[in-house]
Amino acid sequence: MLVKTYCAAVNGLEVNTVTVEVSMSKGVNFHLTGLADTAVKESYDRIKAALVNNDLKMPVMEITINLAPADLRKEGSSYDLPVAVGILAASEKIEAEHLHEYMIVGELGLDGKLQPIRGALPIAIRARAEKFRGLIVPRQNVREAAVVNNLDVYGMDSLMDVIQFFNGSQQYEPTVIDTRREFYEHQYHYDLDFADVRGQENVKRALEVAAAGGHNLIMIGPPGSGKSMMAKRLPSILPPLSLSESLETTQIHSVAGKLGRDISLISQRPFRSPHHTISPVGLAGGTNNAKPGEVSLAHNGVLFLDELTEFNRSTLEILRQPLEDRKIVITRAQYTVEFPCSFMLVASMNPCPCGYYGDPLHKCVCTPGQIARYLSKISGPLLDRIDIHCEIQAVPFVQLSQMKPGEPSSVIRERVIRARRIQEERFRDYKGIHCNAQMTERMLHEYAEPDAASLDMLRMAMEKLSLSARAYSRILKVARTIADIAGSEKVESIHIAEAIGYRNLDRGDWAERGI
Repeated sequence: MLVKTYCAAVNGLEVNTVTVEVSMSKGVNFHLTGLADTAVKESYDRIKAALVNNDLKMPVMEITINLAPADLRKEGSSYDLPVAVGILAASEKIEAEHLHEYMIVGELGLDGKLQPIRGALPIAIRARAEKFRGLIVPRQNVREAAVVNNLDVYGMDSLMDVIQFFNGSQQYEPTVIDTRREFYEHQYHYDLDFADVRGQENVKRALEVAAAGGHNLIMIGPPGSGKSMMAKRLPSILPPLSLSESLETTQIHSVAGKLGRDISLISQRPFRSPHHTISPVGLAGGTNNAKPGEVSLAHNGVLFLDELTEFNRSTLEILRQPLEDRKIVITRAQYTVEFPCSFMLVASMNPCPCGYYGDPLHKCVCTPGQIARYLSKISGPLLDRIDIHCEIQAVPFVQLSQMKPGEPSSVIRERVIRARRIQEERFRDYKGIHCNAQMTERMLHEYAEPDAASLDMLRMAMEKLSLSARAYSRILKVARTIADIAGSEKVESIHIAEAIGYRNLDRGDWAERGI
């Protein structure tokens, strides 16, 4: 007897429908074909144990299972449930009449309980596109899959639930999620707020400019000056995610297996802060299962690299292509996948190995050579992609204890949102351009061309401060954002002046003078 069930293969963010063909005849062998990896081949043992522990038996017959298309690589344990259902249907333990209407995914435990899988959301999107009536997933994945409308999504606890569902001996209701309510309900709930930050007004201003224009930013200052504290509050002033951005971000986290059980949609911008010992694969993604790395998990959010100079230089160089193209292509012997990674890079670092170069409260014990070597760990091409360089000094205790709470994130966010709306209107005819940081050189001449006075100021600054040539376009992009925050249609001298102040590491002598 031949029976077909349907599941899905996840390769990056790409999902392909897989047909599980189960054929039974006289004999005692078991054959699994279709380019399956070890985890898929081991499904026989899990299925056999699950059947035995639920008072069922593996049929004593010649069982041949083909996972079609046969030339598509199959990975992971999500094939357990569709294979088990196919075997039971072929042995007439399950009614096969409605099997073709459902896509089925899930891992089986030895007791027959269903275990969560990766990629439930993109699988649900694929099931709807293929016109399936419904999708059967483990209970732990039902909320993320149920955000897809026009598809009946059933969360099952065990293999016995699935058997009862298809045999009609037990009624199950599909899970219904109010996607928009789920999305907007948690959009503005932040645990961290800029009201907790006292002092550091110049740094908060730099972070506001970075958020308003989508600019990358680096903070340089001694230990304890508040670099990490302020960076962690950056998502609270960023514009809220749109529903399409949320779906895209949730898909990436779903494929990576990073979604919690009670999460249906990611409603806040991601904030990823990997440790400086991270490997190149951990940052870029890949491994044997084409999983997204930190650059992709930070998509539509913030990637924060604390103590930038402690990262391996070859690992940092991986960021060059993602920062430029806002996507990353990972090629391995078995596969090639592409992940989106449009994120804001925020980094922090000390000015020297001991951390106190230029600090009025502490004495630096580093030699000029040590400082130069320490700062030169950041390559010029990577620094070229960071628009804003911000200096920080620790706030003295006397001032810290007397200061009132700072401006709340909600107020700053309103200014950021207004500036972003101006940019959205400006770039509405340009595909893939959403903020000032993404402007091309041609767009700079059209939207950020300085007047004669501003151009003279910029020329003088580049000559006196020994600014590199790469600083020119960065200054204009940041100046355009500053003008948008001020509501100015033109880029004026005051905007250029502030933007020049954000290019400290571009000075020709920065490696010798530190900050």
